[in-house]
Amino acid sequence: MIKVSGLTKDYGARRALDKLSFDAQQGEIVGFLGPNGAGKTTTMRILTGYMPPTDGTAIVAGYDVVEESIEVRKRVGYLPETVPLYTDMAVFDYLKFMGELRHIPNVDDRVDEVLEMVGLLERADGYIGNLSKGMRQRVGLAQALLHRPEVLILDEPTIGLDPGQVVEVRELIREIGKERTVLLSTHILNEAQNICDRVLIINKGKIITEDTTENLQARLIGGERVMLRVRGESDELAATLKQIKGVQSVEIQEEGAVEFSFASGKDMRPEVAKQVIKAGYDLLELRPVGMSLEEIFLELTGADNKK
Repeated sequence: MIKVSGLTKDYGARRALDKLSFDAQQGEIVGFLGPNGAGKTTTMRILTGYMPPTDGTAIVAGYDVVEESIEVRKRVGYLPETVPLYTDMAVFDYLKFMGELRHIPNVDDRVDEVLEMVGLLERADGYIGNLSKGMRQRVGLAQALLHRPEVLILDEPTIGLDPGQVVEVRELIREIGKERTVLLSTHILNEAQNICDRVLIINKGKIITEDTTENLQARLIGGERVMLRVRGESDELAATLKQIKGVQSVEIQEEGAVEFSFASGKDMRPEVAKQVIKAGYDLLELRPVGMSLEEIFLELTGADNKK
């Protein structure tokens, strides 16, 4: 539903996007991550027809964003980071106005549907100018969903929301992502880890990696990492683990915990559990430990940004 090839954008002498290429399929939620100024918002503006690229192509819902911009806009729902709203209009009236601009049939019924989806049905008659920032964000999401878009592009969709609202919006995005293509940018890394099927990490206008968070963890660690906890002292336990064939690095943690790793493709946990119990330890916990998306992000972008 989104296919980008060699996308380039220059602002004078500065290159914001440098031959960007990626795709996103129907029923997939793709997270777009990167430091400030990496090119995320520029990419989203090109994909929504807001601005043209300097070079390269972008196909959205089967249409070229430059040659068939109007067709793309009919099929894309866009929530920018700063939502442009008419603050002197009531919520219902604003959404009805936006629906009429898009020639949506039975527009009143559709407005009620999206207001219920985003949890604003009780605020339908309230003026947008009197709403909190989080509530306005939900109005913006409602207008992005109004015309049942095939592709949904969200720039920081949960910014300004309280924790309860964040959970609700995440659930809504997951539900939307079952049938549509969703591309979202976020600075909240655990948000991408929780709701995205795949992440693209962009830095200085280039995609430096793309994969599921699970695969990124395995690639960066070089194998599987496991935390083991027993009752009592664990100093001798480390020596026991090092003798088990297939176990790689072993590190003693605190409070009876030891962290060890083994090569991907072979699960050493059953053998480790057997040997630990055989050695007379009371096994309390044995669980995988992955790198957080934050650790992955810093590993891939931190060193480069220091240059």
